[in-house]
Amino acid sequence: MIMAVIGFGVCMVVFGLSEWFWLSFLALFLSGVFDGISVNVRSNILQFKIPHEMKGRVNSVNSVFVSSSNELGAFESGVTAHWWGPQRAVAIGGMVTVGIATMVYFKVKSLAKLTMKYEGS
Repeated sequence: MIMAVIGFGVCMVVFGLSEWFWLSFLALFLSGVFDGISVNVRSNILQFKIPHEMKGRVNSVNSVFVSSSNELGAFESGVTAHWWGPQRAVAIGGMVTVGIATMVYFKVKSLAKLTMKYEGS
């Protein structure tokens, strides 16, 4: 999962810096693939790690956070694009994504072990 988020971030950096249509197209395509992988892995972790009697509540809270994070992300993207320009904002956003995902990988060992367990099975 963390590698998929890092892949997404790298694709955003490439897209933000690219001046060639086909490279931009490929970066956006792969960013969608990586995002789909991370969403799928997170959904599976929720299904397998949450006790049955708590799944409805946890999924409800998860839905609120996913929806609100998309709205907050759109606001943040608009503000940074206004300040720095769209290409620079996308590239910096990708770099921040890679940095945070890398930090989480090294700081939150339980998440790294959990995702490795699912990837290995």
